[in-house]
Amino acid sequence: MNEFLQFIVDRYPDILMVLWQHCYISFVAVLAGFIVSVPLGIFLTRAEKISHYIIGLVNIIQTIPSLALLGFMIPFLGLGSIPAIVALFLYSILPMLQNTYTGIKEVSPAIKEAARGMGMTDFQILFKVEIPLSISIIMGGFRTATIYTISWATLASLIGGGGLGYLVFTGLTVSNNNMLIVGALLAALLAAAADIATRKFQALCTPKGLRK
Repeated sequence: MNEFLQFIVDRYPDILMVLWQHCYISFVAVLAGFIVSVPLGIFLTRAEKISHYIIGLVNIIQTIPSLALLGFMIPFLGLGSIPAIVALFLYSILPMLQNTYTGIKEVSPAIKEAARGMGMTDFQILFKVEIPLSISIIMGGFRTATIYTISWATLASLIGGGGLGYLVFTGLTVSNNNMLIVGALLAALLAAAADIATRKFQALCTPKGLRK
């Protein structure tokens, strides 16, 4: 234990640096995924003919092994954080896209018809009825994507993207258990902290009348 604590004291600047890198690439990837997924999910509820094809394509991307997708990025984007962020962005899309699509589709047609009968436009129905009623489901997708992305971001170090994976894989390579444990422990704690934070954020976004 003393050796483990001493390792943290001696290497804390490096540990903080890779922790920041991990948070940065995860946050940017999820934010970009959210910006793309939510409008796309809403659009697909209005374009049923192509919705299954688009969601199916995103599902196919999700089945590509993480290492294979990261490796596929190298010829096009090289090494570093950018290809890692792009790969994580692609992985983050599915949960948010599916939840947005499902949440909007599950809004009762009767409620929408009532809103239309009150004189609301399609735009008003979307922002005053559909999104408020489905926001909890949408944010559930955001929470899932955030936790998964933090876990997948560990692999970013394999293509020079930095992050906590550097500690994990370097620890494995040089048989440094302290380095390995610090990397794995911080990744787990970061995912747990993200789960708590996004769960609270989801609750705040949910209208009071719909909270459990």
